[in-house]
Amino acid sequence: MAENNEKTDKSPDFGEQEPTSDEDFMAMYEDSLKAIKSGHVIEGEIVDIEKDNVLIDIGYKSEGLVSKKEFLDANGKLSVNIGDRVEVFLVRKEEDGYPVLSREEAIRDKRFDTLKEAYENDRTVEGTIVSRVKGGYVVDIGLNAFLPASQLDDKPVKNPEEWLNQSFVFKIVQFNKQERNIVLSRRVLIEEERKRLSEKTLSSVAEGDIVEGTVKNITDYGIFVDIGGINGLVHISNISWGPVRHPSEFYTINDAVQVKILDIDAENKKISLGIKQLTPDPWENIEENYPVGATVTGKVISLKNYGAFVSLEEGIVGLVGLSDLSWTQKIRHPNQVLKIEDEIECRVLSIDTQKRQMSLGLKQLEANPWATLHEHYPEGTIIEGVVKQVTDFGLFIGITEEIDGLAHVSDLPQGQKKIDAHYRKGQPVQAKILEIDRENERVKLGIKQLAPDPWTRLPEKYPPGTTVSGKIANIAEFGIFVEIDQQIQGLVHISEIPHETGENPLERFAIGDPVEVYVLEIKADQKKIRLSMKEDSLEKAKEPDQGEASTGFGSLLKEKMAQQKDDDT
Repeated sequence: MAENNEKTDKSPDFGEQEPTSDEDFMAMYEDSLKAIKSGHVIEGEIVDIEKDNVLIDIGYKSEGLVSKKEFLDANGKLSVNIGDRVEVFLVRKEEDGYPVLSREEAIRDKRFDTLKEAYENDRTVEGTIVSRVKGGYVVDIGLNAFLPASQLDDKPVKNPEEWLNQSFVFKIVQFNKQERNIVLSRRVLIEEERKRLSEKTLSSVAEGDIVEGTVKNITDYGIFVDIGGINGLVHISNISWGPVRHPSEFYTINDAVQVKILDIDAENKKISLGIKQLTPDPWENIEENYPVGATVTGKVISLKNYGAFVSLEEGIVGLVGLSDLSWTQKIRHPNQVLKIEDEIECRVLSIDTQKRQMSLGLKQLEANPWATLHEHYPEGTIIEGVVKQVTDFGLFIGITEEIDGLAHVSDLPQGQKKIDAHYRKGQPVQAKILEIDRENERVKLGIKQLAPDPWTRLPEKYPPGTTVSGKIANIAEFGIFVEIDQQIQGLVHISEIPHETGENPLERFAIGDPVEVYVLEIKADQKKIRLSMKEDSLEKAKEPDQGEASTGFGSLLKEKMAQQKDDDT
């Protein structure tokens, strides 16, 4: 049986006054019909139950019909009998037919009144989220109500589907019975509870306290931890004594954490928290725990262009620079020898407690092969090695398994200027050690030095006055260069070429022309030869050398040297 409601219209009641005439009766009857209004809940009596409908007398011209289905209980059985008084909703009056009634609308209307009372008295309601719609959810609170997505929780919702079919307590924030519009919020209740808890927390904690909390949000600059209704910030710099690239590497949402209260701003309700402050600063006794020169073990945590970062313990990270990775390898990036997560041993090279920086070395664990190279391979030693690399400027040749030397193109035999035509990678070669630069870790090699220097025999082979056949190798403004012996060239200065007055003697020659020249002087130590094409110079060159005071070659030499500068050669 439906409950009575003060807003429910009763069926007509003529009261104690009886009509005195037909006119009075009809007037009272018409007034009673006007009292029955559409859009209201009316109480009536069940007068008949048909196959599909229930006939209800509401005091109107005719009884109203309500579908029998609206009176079935949860088991599908009829829940009313003839004579029962029930509340129905008058949808509309029909002048020439049955008034349109609805039992379900009556129940719905009563429910609206109950919810209106909750809204006006700021009471909460319970409901179940039943479906998603554009912009939010549909919640069953006895009637369907709308829950905006932004009002579901106090933090962003990552998986909207996981909230379906769950029951919660809500607050009605908008209510309009005529438009059948109800808007709910769960977030308002969460924030009200958080405010209550935060005020309680702020009054019960102090700086230095260690409290338990829950990670509520993670940002680039830190994590927010709920410590009892109030979110405190653990800045990224206060998460760990060691480097932190991003807080998400350490924590996830809803993680339980222990934090230390660093600062409280009660006026703005802000709390600064720390996690690393729960443990001692590892740098306080760094020099005792990691003395310079000690061998330590750590894990590679980062590789940069300039070196590898190695973690020795939480908060203690050292850098192995590129130059400290190997004595002999030319390392351009540490990933050539290391990878992330490698466990390695290294040597403590230096510590800067002010900057909290530590320099480590990997190569220092081994003897420096450059320190003893000169003992095993002194300058002048002929080595047998393998070509490690062919470049435009020379050859890199392996001296030991660790150390290579460079034979520059200028130290290759004549005729091997096009290096890749004569050498290949992996080719065995001999070379002479010319110089060892331990400071810069370089070895200079030579291949042409394996053979005797041809310049040392030239003065004996070509004494002054010797006539030599050759070919022109180059022509310059000051003379011509003639190749006379195994690519050895001498200079015929323009003054030593016979010519007529006003004539340019160089125009008579072309590169490759065969010529006969006379040797005037050979400077083997400077790799220079002075030649001539003049017969008088030849005659003078043949005269016995009687010193610079005589008229022989010595005086001729002095005369010719006055005519040109050594730079011409």
